[in-house]
Amino acid sequence: MDIISLIVEISSIFTPISSRIRNWFDFLRVPLKRAKIRYSLIGYLNLMLFIMLVSVLISVFVAYVITKFFVLTGIYSTFVFYVLPLMFSIVVLFLFVYYPYQKMDTIKSKIENTLPFALSHMASIAESGAPPYVIFKIISDFKEYEGVSEEFKEIVRRVEVYGVDLVTAIRDVAKRTPSSSLRKVLYGIVSTMESGGDLKGYLKTLGDQSLFEWRIKRQKYIQQLSTYSEIYIGVIVAAPLFLIAIFAIMNMIQGNIAGMSIIDVMKLSVYGIIPFLNLAFLIFLKGSEVEM
Repeated sequence: MDIISLIVEISSIFTPISSRIRNWFDFLRVPLKRAKIRYSLIGYLNLMLFIMLVSVLISVFVAYVITKFFVLTGIYSTFVFYVLPLMFSIVVLFLFVYYPYQKMDTIKSKIENTLPFALSHMASIAESGAPPYVIFKIISDFKEYEGVSEEFKEIVRRVEVYGVDLVTAIRDVAKRTPSSSLRKVLYGIVSTMESGGDLKGYLKTLGDQSLFEWRIKRQKYIQQLSTYSEIYIGVIVAAPLFLIAIFAIMNMIQGNIAGMSIIDVMKLSVYGIIPFLNLAFLIFLKGSEVEM
């Protein structure tokens, strides 16, 4: 038995408590499924409570070390012993609530970044006269399509292992996928198959449309980068240089600003404000990044 299985086994002792509080965390039920987390809501809450207990024990030990090292007594010692466990528990709670959503967004991003190319490939396979199941089977073997191939593997697995018919398997995966775009595609395929429509034409139209939207999206992002570069040059590069030049002139006229020497203000700007602005700009760029 590996360490994770052992932790899961031990955490099952919290099942009575998890059963009572599961209604409070019912909003995690769908994210857990769509994030491909192989735990039931009760099992996930068991794990959360176990980690919270461990974090509290660790925080109590840390609080004890702090009080001994800094010789804290009275209200300060009490404050440390109460605040640290509470902080650790809140952090663990936040991480367990946030993780399914974060993983769901990661899977969604992988799917939607490769979906246009997967649809074009599916249309090409359909043109050769291959049946729908073969199309899903072929695409599922392409690792280049990342999230899409993983979803299609689940469809193939349900058909081959569980003996589910293809339409039911597609519907089940469509309900669980975190990508609304792929969900629409799968439901569209189901509707086309059930109505006896032209699947080849549907996939070709969908593939062309998705590639067009992908090109527009990439072009828009490139234009945004051009705007961001001008902002960076103007605000992060030129403005600080201009400000430093003003400080140098002021230093010859007046030696201080609001009680601080001009030299100290320059040092604060160069070693504090400017690096902070660069870091903030990098975080902004990372947040607005569009994967291609």
